[in-house]
Amino acid sequence: MELTRLMMRLYFDKAMLGPGKVRLLEEIAEHGSISAAGRAMKMSYKRAWSLVEEMNAGFKSPLVDRARGGAKGGGASLTPEGEAVLAAYRRLEEKAREAGTEEIALIGAMVAD
Repeated sequence: MELTRLMMRLYFDKAMLGPGKVRLLEEIAEHGSISAAGRAMKMSYKRAWSLVEEMNAGFKSPLVDRARGGAKGGGASLTPEGEAVLAAYRRLEEKAREAGTEEIALIGAMVAD
């Protein structure tokens, strides 16, 4: 049986990073907006905003830069630190997938059809 996805959560003393937050970072990078990122994930704006606040508070430097709305409109983008965290997480996922190929195949072979 083929692995359909690998989900990984990283827990640090003051921060947690997992698939949901990483996808939110990707959606913010793509849409340039916390609200649009939340909509793309079928998540409320309040929840998306809360997760961004959590990430920004949990890292030494904010991962998301936010601009308030108004006449010129708002928006959001990843900071250089946010881009680095996102890229490192995705590289780590790939390394885990590659390093665990045998174990993943063994477990997959035991999964019911």
